[in-house]
Amino acid sequence: MTNVLVIGSGGREHALAWSLSQSTHIGKLFVAPGNAGTSQIAENIAIDPTDLEGLAQFALRNAIRLTVVGPDNLLALGVVDHFQALGLRIFGPTQAAATIESSKVFAKKLMRDVGIPTAPFEVFSNYSEALRHVRNREVPLVVKADGLALGKGVYVCHSLPEAELALVETMLERVHKDAGKEVVIEDFLEGPEFSIHAFCDGTTSVLLPAAQDHKPIGDEDIGKNTGGMGTIVPLPWVDSEMLREVDEQVVRPVLQALAGRECAFRGLLFPGLKMTPDGLQVLEFNARFGDPETQSYMRLLKTDLLDILEACVDGILIDISVEWHPGFATCVVLASGGYPDQYKTGLPITGINEAEQLANVEVFHAGTSFNGALTTSGGRVLGVTATGDTLNIALDRAYEAAQLIHFEGKYYRNDIGAKALTSKP
Repeated sequence: MTNVLVIGSGGREHALAWSLSQSTHIGKLFVAPGNAGTSQIAENIAIDPTDLEGLAQFALRNAIRLTVVGPDNLLALGVVDHFQALGLRIFGPTQAAATIESSKVFAKKLMRDVGIPTAPFEVFSNYSEALRHVRNREVPLVVKADGLALGKGVYVCHSLPEAELALVETMLERVHKDAGKEVVIEDFLEGPEFSIHAFCDGTTSVLLPAAQDHKPIGDEDIGKNTGGMGTIVPLPWVDSEMLREVDEQVVRPVLQALAGRECAFRGLLFPGLKMTPDGLQVLEFNARFGDPETQSYMRLLKTDLLDILEACVDGILIDISVEWHPGFATCVVLASGGYPDQYKTGLPITGINEAEQLANVEVFHAGTSFNGALTTSGGRVLGVTATGDTLNIALDRAYEAAQLIHFEGKYYRNDIGAKALTSKP
């Protein structure tokens, strides 16, 4: 039996642990540090995820055969390199390979060099030069902090004042800290967004069904960007031909380019995409499972997740057949009032058991704690997931379940999946 350690504390990690717990050859399952939800299916370990040596020593002491990394910042810190140096098996890209996510400048230049379709762009490290640039060009435009910014470092600017504010916040006020040392300023692309996840073993890739996240806090995509307010899988208008195009034009070229730079990518590659009037365009790359996309994916995955992850680590992904349950899955995120800005924590949560009594509903914890009672501890609190034969059925079930859960200030979008039901490119 295989002992597994999952690193992280969000809904993504709960969903991964939930899926791994169902493996036919799972041994002991640990999550560091985990949350109130993971404690119900695994043993939570009170180790700070940035304590790489502490995590590695725990893995050595507990005969951990596979460690699975959730958060992007740990990959950028080099957790995979640290574990591998000690002979430990770990799922995720090395620090060098993870630069595809940790530096948008690196990713954009790589795409330009390889010929991957992406928006025209300029890079700036000087605020005055960046300001001069935006004042001499048309809007809308997009300003991106170079580094990791918890999913909040991208500004879609529809006016010059918005662009100027984005530069002030990013480069002068450093609201995203060192992520704002450099910025990418690029053309705004028209068209619907979607994302693809791909299991990778350095050379072979296996694409997951297309997903669509909903980043802005408000209905109809109004308001500030968040880490993600809900997802649907699969996306009805992304067909097999489009997936083949993504694999051939995006995923494989990136794998080849990184391998050629002696930083082969093993793990989960996650490009964010747009289908524009001029065709497929890449917005960005991520180097790990998406959150909340993973919460929808795990509800549909049929193949043993542990088998897939081990095949990626061992370079034998070509030997695995990845299968999916038919139908659709959706995730509706329940957030704290005030998120993504200031919000309260420590608020009692009720109704999860009632919600999970509904057919085909699972609730994944993200920002929760349990100290005698279940309470909120983060901005995104819960991911209410549901499956169904149709997207409508899955959405109806998720929203019915969401209404049964209560905590002070509970907020969620009411239009997850609505655009996919009414329109396509």
